[in-house]
Amino acid sequence: MEHITLLVVGLLICFIGITNMRGNIKTVHSYNRRKVKEEDIPKYGKTVGLGTLIIGLFMVAAFIVSLYTDGDLTGYVMIPGFVIGLGFILYGQFRYNKGIL
Repeated sequence: MEHITLLVVGLLICFIGITNMRGNIKTVHSYNRRKVKEEDIPKYGKTVGLGTLIIGLFMVAAFIVSLYTDGDLTGYVMIPGFVIGLGFILYGQFRYNKGIL
């Protein structure tokens, strides 16, 4: 139970991802969404939100793994989630915002 913060942060990130996927992109920094066209906001929100949701789900999965192991394997669960989620987020940034900034 020492990794309870992993669960709480993971669930919070999942909530933010779902919010973004529903079209509310106010949780994304303003400089990261300023070049997104009005008609692309739903697509941008789904792409960035999916990446955020994946990161949160892998953090929750890492918490579950930590319950059954010593906690040594949590990094092995979280790293692929960060890579996949960051890939979706960067794809959305380059595709709809025309760059990272």
